Amino acid sequence: EVQLQASGGGLVRPGGSLRLSCAASGGTFDDYHIGWFRQAPGKEREVVSIITASDDITYYAESVKGRFTSHRDYAKKMVYLQMSNLKPEDTAVYYCALKKAASVMDKLVVSTSPGEYDSWGQGTQVTVSS
Repeated sequence: EVQLQASGGGLVRPGGSLRLSCAASGGTFDDYHIGWFRQAPGKEREVVSIITASDDITYYAESVKGRFTSHRDYAKKMVYLQMSNLKPEDTAVYYCALKKAASVMDKLVVSTSPGEYDSWGQGTQVTVSS
């Protein structure tokens, strides 16, 4: 079973940048969709970015498009979320998560619902404040 650990959060001023990392252990994640999600106090968990198991589709929520980029390093079993031009509304606990692709066709499907993801990292706090 693949386990995840997210890191890299912190306090940053508006307009600043952070890079979050998610390390996978206990197996490979070649057949997994990888998602970044976030949850702000009092709000539901929401999708930030998805990399499909096919690795050729990357989805970004409209609120972060153009500011965040995500990529997967198979050799290191790492996933990164580069965040730039951060805004106070980006303040949240950020999680990485995995969803195993059910079939070859499923590798191409973008799943944005947190409930569809099976394995979750522990979360890392990002605070954007002046």
